[in-house]
Amino acid sequence: MSQSLNNPTGSTHRDYGATSSVTPEVSFAAATSSGNSGFSPTEFVSLSEDIGHNITSIHSSTKQLEKQLKLIGTSKDLSAFREKIHGINTKTNARVQTTSQDLQRLQAVVRHGDRQQKLQLEKLTHEFQNVVENYSTLQKKVSQATRQSYQVAAEAEREAEMSARSELLQQQRQDQAGLERQHDMLVERQRQVEQIEADIIDVNVIMNKLSALVVEQRSVVDNIENNIDHTAVVLEEGRSQLQKAAASRNSHRRKILILLVIAVIIGLIVTGIIVGKLS
Repeated sequence: MSQSLNNPTGSTHRDYGATSSVTPEVSFAAATSSGNSGFSPTEFVSLSEDIGHNITSIHSSTKQLEKQLKLIGTSKDLSAFREKIHGINTKTNARVQTTSQDLQRLQAVVRHGDRQQKLQLEKLTHEFQNVVENYSTLQKKVSQATRQSYQVAAEAEREAEMSARSELLQQQRQDQAGLERQHDMLVERQRQVEQIEADIIDVNVIMNKLSALVVEQRSVVDNIENNIDHTAVVLEEGRSQLQKAAASRNSHRRKILILLVIAVIIGLIVTGIIVGKLS
């Protein structure tokens, strides 16, 4: 699951790597009317592939965030480093939003599909639920780590300011320029930390909607299984009735044959008596 976030040139998958800094509101729109037009195998395959690709990409983004988490607070924790974290969050949030919408579309498509396709939807939904939960958990860890790193830096700056004030007046002017640059960097760092915190999506909303989707699909699958069991019972009853009818017909034939044999025997006896009297 090492698929890059950036959609490569010529890829058959749609590019969901949006660069907008606005955190998407992840939700499931109501099913469109296209779900009533019948099952489309082509759309089912296309949506399934896109969802699987995005699940892989979200997992890859989670792995990238895990690596970045280990570097927070080190010498590599610079402005470009934090902008990279924000970029990963922005692209991955867009993928989560698009995948949740595609799952809703796929649900409408498989409404007229078979049991196997409904099970495939349930499998993709479960995989998406797990990968989003892991991604959201790691987002929170990264946000907490950047906030803690910022607080350490802010405390260091305050200590540096107090130390600078105690220095000689002739050095104050030189130090002031350096402190102003450091302060500007700290203000920028605070903006970036708050930006990363704003990237966190509400995983509870996603989980509730996914749970409802799984319950609905399980109900459909159970109804299909119940219909199959009912059909089997009806077939068994029909076979039993046919066997009874065949047995009844054979019994009727035996009765007729026995009556014919008795009639022949009586005829032979009567004939013997008549012949005996004539003799």
